[in-house]
Amino acid sequence: MKFPVITTERHEGKFLEMNADQEVVTLHSSTGELLGALSWGTVIEQILATDDDARFAHARSHPRAPLAMKVHCTTPEGKQFDSLTGGIGAGGLFIESSTPLPPGTELSIEFALPDRPWKKHKAKAKVAWTRSMPDRHLLFPGMGVKFTEIDEKARIELVELVDALNRSRVTT
Repeated sequence: MKFPVITTERHEGKFLEMNADQEVVTLHSSTGELLGALSWGTVIEQILATDDDARFAHARSHPRAPLAMKVHCTTPEGKQFDSLTGGIGAGGLFIESSTPLPPGTELSIEFALPDRPWKKHKAKAKVAWTRSMPDRHLLFPGMGVKFTEIDEKARIELVELVDALNRSRVTT
């Protein structure tokens, strides 16, 4: 199966070809010249070795920053649990959990930002993706949740905090 490269600058006109029988991806020039090949195993290992910020960047519309803060979660069935975040953003959170909920699970979330610990924020969210126990030796298991409802003031405060955290990481 051939896939033309249309919008990726510097590579427009090239095409990728996937060969399911040989489990290989090949890159060809616009004239059809073979430029290189990777096995599916290599592609899979590269994806899994990439950190979550890079791996899911295409799905995010807001920057994220690593931050551990307490979060209280409630499922639609009324199950409640407390956990820590591993990352925050205006679009959602990564919640550490040894038993992440399945993608699609809806949650009510309550949290306070570290620069305003007296101010509780409430949001509705949905589990977008999970990281299971086998990945624990590299990264904590848990789930990425995407906000489905959040107060605009809370979103603005998240954006400001993420910007401040990311600026401080660059300058130090």
